[in-house]
Amino acid sequence: QVQLVESGGGLVQAGGSLRLSCAASGRSFSIYSMGWFRQAPGKEREFVAAISWNGGRTDYAESMKGRFTISRDNAKNTVYLQMNSLKPEDTAVYYCATHRAPTTSTMMGKSASYDYWGQGTQVTVSS
Repeated sequence: QVQLVESGGGLVQAGGSLRLSCAASGRSFSIYSMGWFRQAPGKEREFVAAISWNGGRTDYAESMKGRFTISRDNAKNTVYLQMNSLKPEDTAVYYCATHRAPTTSTMMGKSASYDYWGQGTQVTVSS
């Protein structure tokens, strides 16, 4: 059974940084692209960033470019999201997800491309 466990969320002041981690198990992690999404209260879930199965491609939502960095360590079955210059509008529950198809990086920005999701980690940015 596939499990994704996020960690690293918390409360941070505007301008601060956080590093989220997502530990995966139950699937051959190294052949699946991974994504991060977030959902703020009263809003729909939105794409944050994604990384291809081999790490050769990364995609970011426009508002995260230059502030967030996604990376992965296939030896540790873990994907990371480094978040810098955080803003109050970044406050949300952040979810990691694994792409439904192996060795593909198509449509990484679409939530429908992912079949397993973590439980989420809360990120709160105070002004």
